[in-house]
Amino acid sequence: MRPTVMIVEDEEALSTLLQYNLDKEGYKVVAAADGEEAAMLIREVTPDLVLLDWMLPGISGIELCRRLRGRPETRNLPIIMITARGEEADRIRGLDTGADDYVTKPFSMTELLARIRAVMRRIRPALTDDLVTFGDIVIDRAAHRVRRGEREVHLGPTEYRLLDHLIQHPGRVFSREQLLDAVWGSDVYVEARTVDVHVGRLRKALNEKNEKDPIRTVRSAGYSLDEQFRA
Repeated sequence: MRPTVMIVEDEEALSTLLQYNLDKEGYKVVAAADGEEAAMLIREVTPDLVLLDWMLPGISGIELCRRLRGRPETRNLPIIMITARGEEADRIRGLDTGADDYVTKPFSMTELLARIRAVMRRIRPALTDDLVTFGDIVIDRAAHRVRRGEREVHLGPTEYRLLDHLIQHPGRVFSREQLLDAVWGSDVYVEARTVDVHVGRLRKALNEKNEKDPIRTVRSAGYSLDEQFRA
């Protein structure tokens, strides 16, 4: 599954350039031209990393970063701030507000891509590792196989993508609509209740005998991988 990067940049030419290069690197890209649009999209799209311009119309990038850090569901969302403000005091302010990295314009696209990979490895290792472990569940992305303890778990393509997405964000609750967008794609029309069917299939495949169910159902909210399962 391709990691999703959100670009929040009001310079259309730069946004287009970033989208082109990120897509070529294998990322799924979502773009917003201002802070308000970004805040709305983040509730729907749940990106894996945000490239955030400081100087935006309306809500500034630094204010959006502060708001995202103040919400439990986006508190750990990786953010790289992109800005023309290169003074040391500005960099310190950006990092103190919650940015994970700070890139000054003009920048090298090669360096920016390297910084994105570094932040992904540090904060979301599940996005870059071929072997991902959560409790006694192991996903081998290279072989496209799943194991639980000593047994192999046989999953259909949709159930595999669903588990892979959940395991990237342990503890985070996803609504049905968010899971539809992440697993099925925003350009495919599927009933929201279809998510319940596939979660049920995933549970049936993962859980045998008296094994603890790692998937938590949050009433009126959605589903998550239960952090207590990993303990």
